[in-house]
Amino acid sequence: MTEKKPRTFRMSLGARLRTYFLAGILITAPIGLTVYLAWLFITFVDQQVFSLLPPRYNPETYLRFSIPGIGLLVALLGLTLIGALTAGIIGRTINQLFEGILNRLPVIRSLYGAIKQIMETVLANKSTAFRECVLIEYPRRGIWTLGFITGRTRGEVQERTAEEVINVFVPTTPNPTSGFLLFVPEKDVIRLKMPIEDGLKLVVSGGIVTPPSGAAALPAKEPATQTPGS
Repeated sequence: MTEKKPRTFRMSLGARLRTYFLAGILITAPIGLTVYLAWLFITFVDQQVFSLLPPRYNPETYLRFSIPGIGLLVALLGLTLIGALTAGIIGRTINQLFEGILNRLPVIRSLYGAIKQIMETVLANKSTAFRECVLIEYPRRGIWTLGFITGRTRGEVQERTAEEVINVFVPTTPNPTSGFLLFVPEKDVIRLKMPIEDGLKLVVSGGIVTPPSGAAALPAKEPATQTPGS
């Protein structure tokens, strides 16, 4: 008897072209969107900076062509210069003067205080805000959701609760900039080893992009040995 050769699977031309097309989308879409968003940000900053500069200080006035990113470079240099000036005695005095004026305005002082506190918390790294992913049971027991610790609860909220609670921000999918602020008892929070970047990817993708597990694999149980005579 002659042995039958195994049949090899061959993709049709249409299926192969469709596979190549999808592979091309997977490669070019992330790169294209990243470049497009970066281009929008650079052009937006350039337009805002050039609208504030007098024409004689605008580099494009003396050039026959525009160079994207000059406005962004000017903004970075300007912010660095402002930071250097405010580090001195004169700069601190001027800053305190402006803060005193803003703090006397009824509505502006609340807005300024909130924005300043958020910026100091996020940029100055005064706490571990937005630095830790957690799991909590929400919106009911038995259903788990991903959240981010934004700080430890203080003030009247903590004084009114019987247990020690922490601030947990639960983002919405696929837009993580909106969500819910929950005050969760610390004993009900499961802290994850997942980096904050992986947590955001998980939220934005709706669970499609799953980060690798950070927990070590549990050792396998050894089979029970039988004693003689059993």
